[in-house]
Amino acid sequence: MPPGIRVLERGWLSANNILLFDGDDATLIDSGYVTHAAQTVALVREALGPRRLARLLNTHSHSDHIGGNAAVQRAFGCRIGVPQGMLEAVRAWDEDALLLSVAGQQGEPFAADHALAPGDRLTLGGLEWQALPAPGHAMDALVFHAPDARGLISGDALWRNGFGILFAEVIGSGGGIEATRATLEAIGRLSIDWVIPGHGAPFVEVDEALAAAFARLRYFEEDGARMARNAIRACFTFTLLERRRLPLAALAAHLAGVPLFREANRRFLGLPPEALAGWLVDELLRSGVAEIREKCLVAT
Repeated sequence: MPPGIRVLERGWLSANNILLFDGDDATLIDSGYVTHAAQTVALVREALGPRRLARLLNTHSHSDHIGGNAAVQRAFGCRIGVPQGMLEAVRAWDEDALLLSVAGQQGEPFAADHALAPGDRLTLGGLEWQALPAPGHAMDALVFHAPDARGLISGDALWRNGFGILFAEVIGSGGGIEATRATLEAIGRLSIDWVIPGHGAPFVEVDEALAAAFARLRYFEEDGARMARNAIRACFTFTLLERRRLPLAALAAHLAGVPLFREANRRFLGLPPEALAGWLVDELLRSGVAEIREKCLVAT
């Protein structure tokens, strides 16, 4: 990383936190999940040292990226900038639009001071960055590109091994596959030697990451059920990591009660609630994500 950047690589449930230093001031990009907010504040405080946190920017509006915003704002008094497309939902605290209630996740309202628009130019960490649209995983998402340093802060638009869940496709609003392809193609045209993703370590294997992302997109496009199963498995794993355990007897009702799971099943799988629950338990046990103890599904 260039010397003006420090990446705090987080584990689930939080996205990575990226600090960029400019003299006595600093900017934070993304703040993690709400239940990790105290840890985020402590990590940021340690990394700042004597510097002042002047602003917090978000790549997109999902819970693992905005969940610590309120706590960070209280702790440091920073201004918060959010992508233009999510500003109204944040100010109204529309939990449906922010996918909180849709995915059965939590968040804490915060005060957004201004919007970030595609094309905006920012000085962060001694580098010049441009905000670029990156719809797909989140239709309002932005990435930040530093052309002179050949770097990209990609949020969940590009990981080393893929990209984030295509929520628009899974819940039925549509356009996620086409938007993701356009975003990946746009990233492929940029001058990039290194990427800081929303999850996982920074990486330099940019061509390999793009190839993996396009392959994953084709895999989902060929069979929407694959995309639905991926979304259900990933989002329920998130829930289980947060709650730590869920009674097996309550699982089918939980899946039927959360809009994301219900819609993904209805649109792509068509399984009875008990069958969906049975498939999910088998998947989580097989992958080692969970185990069964005392008639509960328990996160490992």
